[in-house]
Amino acid sequence: MELIGERWSMLIVRELMLGGRRFSDLRARLAGLSAKVLTERLVGLEQAGVLQKRVLPPPAASRIYELTPWGYHAEFAIRELGRWAARSPAHDPTLPMTPVGIMLSMRTLIDPVAARPLTGMIGFEADGESFVGHLGGGELNIVRGDTAGVDLLLRMRAPEELGILLYAKVPVEVWEQGEGRAIEGDRELARQFIDLFALPEKIA
Repeated sequence: MELIGERWSMLIVRELMLGGRRFSDLRARLAGLSAKVLTERLVGLEQAGVLQKRVLPPPAASRIYELTPWGYHAEFAIRELGRWAARSPAHDPTLPMTPVGIMLSMRTLIDPVAARPLTGMIGFEADGESFVGHLGGGELNIVRGDTAGVDLLLRMRAPEELGILLYAKVPVEVWEQGEGRAIEGDRELARQFIDLFALPEKIA
């Protein structure tokens, strides 16, 4: 907690968990975080060895913040906190989430036993960001990337709409009626994939 316990620090680490981001990207995803506080937290996390700055090569030449190899290991703590939070009686899987937040939730709540026989590449497009999940060996490894050529594509406007499908278990046919939502590709894989996720039992 002394390393990442200040307000916003853990959320910044979470948003960097799937790759480096620019200062403006972090501000856009963390509503309510001022530029001043973000700067302070980035400096503190860099001094603690959790993240580092890097300048992308031309033509981008923009500066990004990314986790150090040690910083990436914070995912285990973030996932356990997510599992703990999901047990709250007040937890609502339909509330707003960031794209990275919903991606990490899948890595946290996937049923590894049920997932073990399944393989495939699953694409996710939400709120201007694209991710590809590699399903295999009971795990779902997710990276940012182009969804072209995936076996299954789940497209939505807001990332929390994926939570409605996976955790609130809205029927696929009903879910697809929402504006901007689509399931493309292997429909049987889609059904099997959705069944891999469930919220843990609530604790009063």
